[in-house]
Amino acid sequence: MKQSRKLALVTYIFYFAAFILITYTFLNNYIFKKDNKQKQEQISLEPNTNEFGFVTGNLIKDDLSVNTNETFSDILLNYNVSYSTIDFIVKNYSNVFDFRKIVTGTRYHVYETQDSIPRLEYLVYEKNPIEYVVIDLSDSANVYSGSKKVEIKTRAIEGVINNSLYQTMVDNEVDPELVIKLSEVFAWQIDFYRIQKGDSFKVIFQEEYVNGKPIGIGNILGAYFNQSGESFYAINFDQDGNNEFFDEYGKSLRKAFLKAPVKFSRITSRYSLHRYHPIEHRVKAHLGTDYAAPVGTPILSTGDGVVVEAQYGQFNGNFVKIRHNSVYSTQYLHMSHIAKGIHPGVHVKQGQVIGYVGMTGEATGPHVCYRFWKNGMQVDPFKQKIPSAHPIDPKYLTEFDKIKESVVAELDSLGTKKDDIKIAASVTMPNP
Repeated sequence: MKQSRKLALVTYIFYFAAFILITYTFLNNYIFKKDNKQKQEQISLEPNTNEFGFVTGNLIKDDLSVNTNETFSDILLNYNVSYSTIDFIVKNYSNVFDFRKIVTGTRYHVYETQDSIPRLEYLVYEKNPIEYVVIDLSDSANVYSGSKKVEIKTRAIEGVINNSLYQTMVDNEVDPELVIKLSEVFAWQIDFYRIQKGDSFKVIFQEEYVNGKPIGIGNILGAYFNQSGESFYAINFDQDGNNEFFDEYGKSLRKAFLKAPVKFSRITSRYSLHRYHPIEHRVKAHLGTDYAAPVGTPILSTGDGVVVEAQYGQFNGNFVKIRHNSVYSTQYLHMSHIAKGIHPGVHVKQGQVIGYVGMTGEATGPHVCYRFWKNGMQVDPFKQKIPSAHPIDPKYLTEFDKIKESVVAELDSLGTKKDDIKIAASVTMPNP
């Protein structure tokens, strides 16, 4: 009898303990899951970092731009940042950004607290559409730079020119920057001052996007231009670390000289042995080519060389003369002023600014008179057969041929129509 009671008591205690354990486990799991759920909900409510890499939370954002003559100090003082803090930032973070170089019109963003007396937490200065500088005042003053994620899309376009290359692009909402890049690619083959209605082009290029918005033109991967019935191809290829353009035969498109010393100007007078002089009112040889352009337009050296003259002349005004080699020399007349650092003995590169358009000396309007010497004789540059730069190195021919075939096939498939610019489907091409 006593054993039965003892066994019953043990059984009761066992089931009671089991009940307590099960109840504890259930309640613990319930509380843990609820607590975990609350934590997850709290985490999900945390704001994400913004495009500049920090959490804004409940901060108030204001988008502004730098006013004329406004300084970095002026901007921070507007938000009650102390002089000592400004001085600390300028002295300790000049290696991150030179705060003296903020540019009028540049965008910046301020993030303030919602307190009764707002306090500046962050100021973001956008150096350009990609790069920015963050002044972090949320704790101690800190400054760092960053860059937005850039998405690269490859596009292919084709078109026939009815007015001008620039206007064709603008009318069809293509970034005019592509015109500049295309003119640089074919600078040695196409006379962009003589583009005519009916000339056609095709281009495969990269377009840069930030936050889904186009911000500029990247690399041109391949291009085709037909001017007055003559066709030219351009294939982008990296040879020994130098990114250059070559034709379909592997010859460099870069010649010894540019077609013109100024960009997007117009020829008002060509090389002639019998030209009526507008000032002297008599027939006189004009041994140069005049390019009309606004005062201050940069004048570029059309080739690599050494400056042999940089001075003022009674008739030539401010001028620069460059010897390119034992055969060729060029001269640039009537400058408003000669570029800084340009003097006899200085080596210059093709495309380097050597002066600015003016009308000094004997001139009736702002222009640059471009003169071209061959073997000591002034000649018409448009009638000279200019030598090419280095072609594709034989060791790269196999790799070049693969890229060339891909690019040319894509360009040919566009099939230019006799119409304004047509946007073709996006294509995937090898990166240069």
